[in-house]
Amino acid sequence: MADDKKKKKGESEYGAKQITVLEGLEAVRRRPGMYIGSTGPTGLHHLIWEVVDNSFDEAMAGHCNEIRITLLPDNMVSVEDNGRGIPVEIHKQVGVSALEVVLTKLHAGGKFGEGGYKVSGGLHGVGVSVVNALSTHLRAEVKRDGKLWVQEYKRGVPQKKVRAEGSAKGTGTTIIFQADKEIFQTIDYDWQTILDHLRQQAYLTKGIRLRLEDKREKGKFQNYGFYFEGGIESYVRYLNHSKEAKHSLVFYCAKEAEGVMVETALQYVDDYKENVIAFANNIYNPDGGMHVVGFRSALTRILNNYARKQGYLKEKDDNITGEDSREGLTTVISVKIREPQFEGQTKAKLGNPEARTAVESVFGEAFEIYLEEHPKDAQAIIEKCILASRARMAARAARDTVLRKGALEGLTLPGKLADCSSKDPQKSEIFIVEGDSAGGSAKQGRDREFQAILPLRGKILNVERARLDKMLVNNEIKNLIIAMGTNIGEQFRIEDLRYDRIILMTDADVDGAHIRTLLLTLFYRYFPTLITEKHLYIAQPPLFRVGGAKDFKYAFSEEERDRFVAEYQKKKADKAESGKAAKNGKKSESGPQAAAEGEENSEVSNAAGVPIQRYKGLGEMNPEQLWETTMDPATRVMKMVTVDDAKKADTTFDILMGSDVEPRKRFLQTHAKNVKNLDI
Repeated sequence: MADDKKKKKGESEYGAKQITVLEGLEAVRRRPGMYIGSTGPTGLHHLIWEVVDNSFDEAMAGHCNEIRITLLPDNMVSVEDNGRGIPVEIHKQVGVSALEVVLTKLHAGGKFGEGGYKVSGGLHGVGVSVVNALSTHLRAEVKRDGKLWVQEYKRGVPQKKVRAEGSAKGTGTTIIFQADKEIFQTIDYDWQTILDHLRQQAYLTKGIRLRLEDKREKGKFQNYGFYFEGGIESYVRYLNHSKEAKHSLVFYCAKEAEGVMVETALQYVDDYKENVIAFANNIYNPDGGMHVVGFRSALTRILNNYARKQGYLKEKDDNITGEDSREGLTTVISVKIREPQFEGQTKAKLGNPEARTAVESVFGEAFEIYLEEHPKDAQAIIEKCILASRARMAARAARDTVLRKGALEGLTLPGKLADCSSKDPQKSEIFIVEGDSAGGSAKQGRDREFQAILPLRGKILNVERARLDKMLVNNEIKNLIIAMGTNIGEQFRIEDLRYDRIILMTDADVDGAHIRTLLLTLFYRYFPTLITEKHLYIAQPPLFRVGGAKDFKYAFSEEERDRFVAEYQKKKADKAESGKAAKNGKKSESGPQAAAEGEENSEVSNAAGVPIQRYKGLGEMNPEQLWETTMDPATRVMKMVTVDDAKKADTTFDILMGSDVEPRKRFLQTHAKNVKNLDI
């Protein structure tokens, strides 16, 4: 029986000694994603935002008007401000300098008690201590009480006590840190990412001067400065600088209500999308929150009241919906609140109910006065909203027609679709193929069990310049919507997606790239969830076939082609040296005539006796080649479509696919030299 009491072999114990207690900043190093979101580029740049946020808290409190961020050699970063300086005297509760407390204790700072900050972005008080924990080296310099106070750290551990190193004029704090390469996937900072973030912050805080300097490489010094008196009003103008405004005057209001300082600026442009950017205590809230809810509610209510009062809407007319009222709207909402309630350390969404009522009250009252005092602007806004309403109703009718027609034509599937046998969406995938020729090869080469093929005829409509009602008249777009099964617009349901992977497969030439761009625009504008939930892919067919009829390789780039050619040449030279080369007059397989059967129409060239075939179209491949190079899950290469920076992607799509020619021209001139594999 004694053996029965023994722990079975392999069975794990669970007792008090299995409970791990992480002291100090060890928890941050063990689970960095909990504090900065990720250990990729986003998390790396978040270190800078955390330190800069502390300087902006000083600015919002009225004690700082200059901030300097410098990128230094060895990927070190310096953030300097002229605020009051972090206190350095001994903290009675802990027994060490207050500076050391701030840099080593989570949830420590001037943002919890009274008198430190009325409002701040660094709600949790973990920002700079997290940066300290995730840095190989960190040096804090504080100018205060006429002295320069210094303390240095290694991976969050203080090397010495806080000490004075001579005298200093003025006040302020400088944090110099080097991200730990053991924690982060990369410690290479992106200049443009930092520049865009600081520009945004400068708009949000009137009267503050920001300076960004890059001193990472000798001889490549660059710097940029920001100073905006107009605040978020200037920000809206900047966001709309390449668009046609429906009214020249940017609406702006600023007022405090219920202890919340509210700033709002808006302008309508000739566009079909909504662009709402929200901030709480200068922290960007990508998922919005209660301040956005309050704004949208007030906007729709005020516009409907004004339209009824002025006779733009008759008694029989339906109200302008929230969606109608926000079409073509660019707005920036900024609130300053004493006790912000964010969702998570990355502060994606604001949860304070008082923010909703404050914004609804302040914005609603000011916007109502604006419409009354600017009747021409009001008329332009109302007419755009009513036009959006009519287009929405036309789109609904067109969408219903599409669905009814699809149902009558047999389980909503278009005739050109070669569906797969599997009814399990998780195991199924659909290839969107350019042209009937490539579609024919794909249909013959596919695995019918789980691969569906939908050929597209020509180029689809550019949806960047069209409303939903115009889109649904396009047969290719209609067929794609019906094939996917998700519906579109307000009736979109990702649960009804019929294929787990949607794969764009176009030719490797200019026309193929254009068709792919048109499709990406469609998915980005009308099916963004398919991108964010990783359902959209781009097939990567080979560009070259290198070698003879039997001994050949597929190359997906010019570099790979050159490497394969060199390998074949070396192999040929080795054979010649060994004397094993055949000398019986048989035909060589190294000539252009050795190209595989079915490739008569493709482009074949010779490189020192090695045949190279350039594929310009998928139709040039026979079904077997298309399967083994592009469609076989065991050997194919695909790119997953992602959107790392939605705002930047939005701007790029607007430039490349929008109606304004001049921004597109500038974009092409700027990036023309970076284009590779261009076929004209």
